[in-house]
Amino acid sequence: MRRVLAGVLATSVLAGLVTIAAQASPRTAAADEPVVVVSSTFDDGTTQGWTARASEVVAPSTAVAHSGTHSLAVTGRTAGWQGPSLSILDKTQKGVRYEFSVWVRLAAGQTGTSAKVSVERRTAGTPSYDQVVSSTAVTADGWANLKGSYTLAADVDFLTAYVEAASETASLHIDDFSMSYTPLPPIQTHIPSVKDVLADHFTVGAAVENAQILNNHGQLLAKHFNSITPGNQLKWDATEPTEGTFRFADADALVNWAKANGSAVRGHTLVWHQQTPAWVFKDAAGNDMTATPENKALVLARLDAHIRAVVGHYGADIPVWDVVNEVIDENQADGLRRSKWFELTGLDYLRTAFRVAREVAPNAQLVINDYNTNVPSKRDKLYDLVVKLRAEGVPIDAVGHQMHINVQWPSVTETEAMLTKFAPLGIDQQITEMDISIYTDNSQSYPTPPREVLLTQAYRYRDMFELYKRHSDKISSVTLWGLADDGTWLDSFPVTRKDHPLLFDTRLQAKDAYWGVVDPSRIGETTTTTTPTTTSGSTTSTTTTTTTSSSTTTTSKTATLTTTTSLPPAPCTVVYTVVSEWQGGFQGEVRVTNGTANAISPWSLTWSYSAGQQITQLWGGVHTQDGANVTVRNASWNGTIAPAGTVTFGFLGTWADRNVKPIAYTLNGVSCRAMIR
Repeated sequence: MRRVLAGVLATSVLAGLVTIAAQASPRTAAADEPVVVVSSTFDDGTTQGWTARASEVVAPSTAVAHSGTHSLAVTGRTAGWQGPSLSILDKTQKGVRYEFSVWVRLAAGQTGTSAKVSVERRTAGTPSYDQVVSSTAVTADGWANLKGSYTLAADVDFLTAYVEAASETASLHIDDFSMSYTPLPPIQTHIPSVKDVLADHFTVGAAVENAQILNNHGQLLAKHFNSITPGNQLKWDATEPTEGTFRFADADALVNWAKANGSAVRGHTLVWHQQTPAWVFKDAAGNDMTATPENKALVLARLDAHIRAVVGHYGADIPVWDVVNEVIDENQADGLRRSKWFELTGLDYLRTAFRVAREVAPNAQLVINDYNTNVPSKRDKLYDLVVKLRAEGVPIDAVGHQMHINVQWPSVTETEAMLTKFAPLGIDQQITEMDISIYTDNSQSYPTPPREVLLTQAYRYRDMFELYKRHSDKISSVTLWGLADDGTWLDSFPVTRKDHPLLFDTRLQAKDAYWGVVDPSRIGETTTTTTPTTTSGSTTSTTTTTTTSSSTTTTSKTATLTTTTSLPPAPCTVVYTVVSEWQGGFQGEVRVTNGTANAISPWSLTWSYSAGQQITQLWGGVHTQDGANVTVRNASWNGTIAPAGTVTFGFLGTWADRNVKPIAYTLNGVSCRAMIR
């Protein structure tokens, strides 16, 4: 598995708790109302607390400004890590997700480079550096907005945010820095627990970072999951960054939380071609290793020592280990990834890893883990490797299927073939890193996750978990690669965009995907009631829509009123909604209601634009556009609109001078009533 966000949430990384006498406690605020704790505009002509990290110079400047009259200029840099720095020690509280935003621009005449936002934290004088915003292109021609999030998770006595640039000497400006948080609503305590619903089938886990065992995240984790996988804390670069020096504090915190909450722990991972420190592959003289007998012996000795130290440190507290990760390359004739491990040792690094792990933890379950194991060519190469190694006596106890999939791929049939392929070996199988991306290619990006896509995702979760349950005699655990949509590695892989691949949304509320796992009959379920509200002796009618997928409930002490519409029945009704709009672009949604007593199948909806709008991407249907005229036909899976039923599709579009909404629609050639929002 590629690196999970090193700081849990969004593009952020793990940090530490401020240890001061008067911490900044988040004030009470309505959910979804951002609270700004730091704002730096520099328009008062001061640095507003920003300082240099070394000998560079920071000073207010009127040369350029993103807004207002001033920015902060940074000159005299001699190293990439130098830049403007701000102490946030007294502004930050443990377990709170903070959003960072800053505008960056190079000084006039500077050659383009990249900049990023980082945090330096120190505990007892020992520094650590966490990336908040990854490298972003910056130039002297305009301002670039660097945005990311950061969640604190451990005690620190020093904490600063800073901007750095790849060019060691580039002068730059920053402006309009902000640090804010949005209070989370309580988790839904009255909905079924995922782990309880699936208790008769397998354990259910989530990959987590340290911040996700705190506050609302920790409550959500404890309620729904009975297994955790440390996302990064047990990888080699985290546990042994320099030879012989081991760091277990972050992983210890997760293991201790699991023990206190009755949760199992999956150890991830002992051997991988990524996140392995460079020193592992340096020879005794500090040079890059080449394939010699001496170097093979040295690297295997280092592997042996590392596994003994890490697995030995946790003993029985970690009963399952992903011993080796992602070793298959189906494009090679022998099916083996040409990693540095393989280059130096052949298959011996695999043999060594499993045998040493078994010696140190004789009762632990030892797993070989990989992605895309549903793909027949990769599946078969992994199968052949497992058969070969087990025939040699290598103690492989289980195969791990990562299952990073999307709303359209793979098929259930292909996935079932993956499970049945390994069944004759009589070994355990585990789903180790599951998530379902809402995207099917790298060109897609949704400003807001479309309703239809989220429903499709929910049915995918339903189908996959139904498959897992049918084969629960072969599967001991299913782990999701994340807790909620506010912290997913897919936000930055394979491209940077917001993804929503998990069971709970960015506010930690249950999605339709959750119901797909827990109770598929409730996917998309909504009820609308009209209840009287009495105020100062008068009665008014208030309509409340309750969406069970987010499990909000509305109760009333009075009877439900029946309301009627003054509009006559129509064969169809179309609600056209502009969900969001920005300069030159917008996201739209169309809901079509069948007003007849007969099912409509198939269906085709048409309308015309009057201001030159163009649809660039559509989901929940298939569209064509000829000039101003748009036609949307059903997708393969929503071709029938039941009597009184609805179908919804969404789209992205462009506009020039105006974004005028269409006012007339026809469904299969019949005019519909238009309702515009």
